[in-house]
Amino acid sequence: MICPYCRHDETKVIDSRTSAEFAIRRRRECLACNRRFTTYEKIEELPIKVIKKDGSRVPFNREKIREGLEKACYKRPVSESDIENLISQVEAEVYETFDREVPSQMIGEQVIERLRKLDQVAFVRFASVYREFKDVNDFVEELGSMLKQRSSH
Repeated sequence: MICPYCRHDETKVIDSRTSAEFAIRRRRECLACNRRFTTYEKIEELPIKVIKKDGSRVPFNREKIREGLEKACYKRPVSESDIENLISQVEAEVYETFDREVPSQMIGEQVIERLRKLDQVAFVRFASVYREFKDVNDFVEELGSMLKQRSSH
């Protein structure tokens, strides 16, 4: 590791701990100037492609999930950390279950399943776009299944 201060290429690791999901935070000290700095190591993963409804393939992008969730959770009591945790859970599920390609439907269903538990209004907003509700009957059908689940618990 090259020191960001003096550009010397010998450092020692003082402390290591896990940081965000799939990352390791390392505190380092330069052996030449003795200054300390932090680095992050992340496992290099093979990029997973998402198979869209039209059959096209695009790289997996967690920011697309975030955009949809932020719209669904607008003015709802859902924190940034709740959204980040949900995205991390979905991303972990994708990387654990699939090697190279994942259908977009699987990602959408994972988001919906977790969002239903987090905030039911945000869930209905997200589901209405994701499942392309055409009219009020689609809403009633979705709400009916939610109410049946609630009464069975």
